[in-house]
Amino acid sequence: MNSDAPAYLSALTAIIEDLSNEIIVVVDDEDELLATMQLTRIPGMARRGATRLLVEAVRVRSDSRSTGVGSAMMYWVTGTAAPMIEDDLVQLTSDEARHDAHRFYERLGFVGSHRGFKYKVGRGRVHTNGAHL
Repeated sequence: MNSDAPAYLSALTAIIEDLSNEIIVVVDDEDELLATMQLTRIPGMARRGATRLLVEAVRVRSDSRSTGVGSAMMYWVTGTAAPMIEDDLVQLTSDEARHDAHRFYERLGFVGSHRGFKYKVGRGRVHTNGAHL
């Protein structure tokens, strides 16, 4: 068993148990895994209380890329899933180095309107004011 398996299983369990999340799995005619993605519904205060559908962990099996699977998934999110649950905005982030992914999302109508930031938090990290978080 992969040494990372317990961490992934724990994360998957937490995602499944949180009703604001969905894991989408795409299979072929033989039930072989083609692609996955995670959707998270986020209520918000911005944009007059707009609800956002966050798209994360979009993965398409390497031999299935450029076949239209990824496009079909994203069209389903924007054309069916988000309107069905009355979300106002579909958003996602993509690593800055993934230029092909950026072109893919832009081709589908997504706009690079914001710049994202991350802050890696370690367990037992001491904050700059000396307090343990």
